[in-house]
Amino acid sequence: QVQVVESGGGLVQAGGSMRLSCTVSVLAFDLYTLGWYRQAPGKTREGVSCIRGNEDSATYYRDSVKGRFTISTDRASKTLYLEMSNLKSEDTATYYCAAQRKTYPCPSLSGYWGQGTQVTVSS
Repeated sequence: QVQVVESGGGLVQAGGSMRLSCTVSVLAFDLYTLGWYRQAPGKTREGVSCIRGNEDSATYYRDSVKGRFTISTDRASKTLYLEMSNLKSEDTATYYCAAQRKTYPCPSLSGYWGQGTQVTVSS
């Protein structure tokens, strides 16, 4: 049973920073494509950033987060991270972690998904 568990959300002031973590309990972490998505109230879920488990460079960043967010992995602990800086009120959303094999550049809805963690940016 694959488990995807996010952590690290909370309340932060605009301009502040926050790091999200996601542990992915899969055997072959390197074979997975991993991603962060977010969904704000009343809006559709959107991709934020994605990366392959065996690479250090991201496969995708949403334009609105480029230069502010950094995706990374720790293969030893099978953990996905999202470092967020210069946060804006429009970054407020529930952030989801996803993992899927044999997909590029990002996991799809048919992958494994976590339950989400809330990020609230106060202005």
